[in-house]
Order: sequence, then structure tokens, then C-alpha cells
Amino acid sequence: MLRAGMKFEGRDLMSEKVDLYNNSYGNPGADVHREIRTETYGQDFGQTSWTTSEELHEIPQVLALSSASNVLEIGSGAGGCALHVARALKCRVVGLDVNAEGVRQANQRAKELRLDVLVRFEQADACQRMPFDDNSFDAAYSNDAVCHLANRAGVLAELHRVLKPGGRLLFGDALVVTGLVTNEELATRSSIGYYVFAAPGQNEKLIAEAGMELLSATDTTTSAAAISKRWHDARAARSASLIPIEGEANFAGLQKFLQCVHTLSTEKRLSRILYLARK
Repeated sequence: MLRAGMKFEGRDLMSEKVDLYNNSYGNPGADVHREIRTETYGQDFGQTSWTTSEELHEIPQVLALSSASNVLEIGSGAGGCALHVARALKCRVVGLDVNAEGVRQANQRAKELRLDVLVRFEQADACQRMPFDDNSFDAAYSNDAVCHLANRAGVLAELHRVLKPGGRLLFGDALVVTGLVTNEELATRSSIGYYVFAAPGQNEKLIAEAGMELLSATDTTTSAAAISKRWHDARAARSASLIPIEGEANFAGLQKFLQCVHTLSTEKRLSRILYLARK
């Protein structure tokens, strides 16, 4: 019987875990991190996802938001997207994230931008019952965070509960298995945290079971491939600045992770699908 950490043909079956989020959230204002985000996405919103800047700018339109909207973000990270939406529309946004440092940085940034009257960030596990009344939000979205959540069916059911009738949900899943993937590739792709990989059609099924209507499912894998390549190369060009911050092993692990994302996305063996649904 093979167990975690055992060797097979001289290779370790488990990839070493590396830290992406604490490094990114711990000092998001550092020049090197700002430069990497700008080079990766074209604009710096403090993001760490496969969401392009164009896609981020389209969120208000896709979700049919207005200044009167009350919006929920799942996996808000350091708050960049939520703050952008609130600043653009002057609407209210609540961001949930399990990472304490990300929540702290996001609330601090909201105060600096004088947006804390519109935006707040809370540390919470989205797999648990959300601390909101029924029919609280006009819309909800998640930029590539759903794949981190163990109880996806429960999360979608909770989102259905807290959304108002007619409310829209937008989320990306970059871990839809659409080809052959080796155990080593799965381990590398999972090296930055907990992940749940989905079979084609599974998200559509869970959306329906949660009582929501699927409006569209858009393949954005090409964008994920491009982002991972730019992110990898921007970091490589700044290795002298990053290694003292991250350590050599963590830097190398993150580079391996980004290269893996690029390979699997380019070859369409793991796909990123953007789902839009309505309650």
C-alpha cells in the first residue's frame, strides 16, 4: 500500500508545500510585489488569481451592479478586487477570507482609501454557515477561490440562501480536469494549499442542485496560461529581491508551481471555467 510521503521508483509522491498567500499578503506594498503584479496583470489590484484585469473590470457589468448593490466576495485575499468594485460603483462590499493577514491588510487598505464605510473584510471559513441573514446580497463573486473549499455543494447552497431572488453569482474554477494529469503534476499544482479538482460538468450539476440557474460557462484557460507565464517570468527577473524574502526553497517551489500551471493550462489538461448563475 502506498502512503503519503512514500517513495516510488526513487521519487517522492508528495510535492513540498510552498507559501504563496502569506508571502503575498504579508507585505503587499513592497516594490517587488507591486512590480510583479503590474507586469503579470497590467494593473496592480493586489491580486493573486487567474483573473485578468479585463475580467475584473467587467465584474460590475456581468453582475448587473449599481451604487445600491450589496455585494459579497468569497476569498477576498488582500482586498484588491472588492476595493476596486466599491470605488468604481460606490456600492457596499463584504469580503470573506480565511487568511488572517489578508483580512488585516484588506481592512487597512480600505481605511487608507477611505472606503471603510462601504467595504469591510471578515475572517471566516466559507464552508461554514455564513454570518448573514437570508436574502442579504444582490450579487456574489469569487475569483478562483472556490477550488480551495472542501464543501462546494454546501458553499453554493449558502450562497443561494444569502442571495436575493434574481441575485447573480460569478466564480472561476481553474481546476476542471479536461485531460490526463500525472500524480506529480497534481502534487505540484496543489503545493500552495488545499485544492479540490472537478470533473467536467460537476460545477454545472452543483449549481443546479443549489437551486440556481446557470447563465453561462466560459472557458478562460488561455488567460490562465498567459498569466502564469508572465507571473513566472516576472518573478524570475526579480529573484535577487525575492529569495531573501521567501527563501531559496520556497522561491523555487513557487516557480515550479507557476510553470506547472502554465503547462497544464497551455495543453488544456486543466481548464479554467468562469461560471455565471442566477438565483
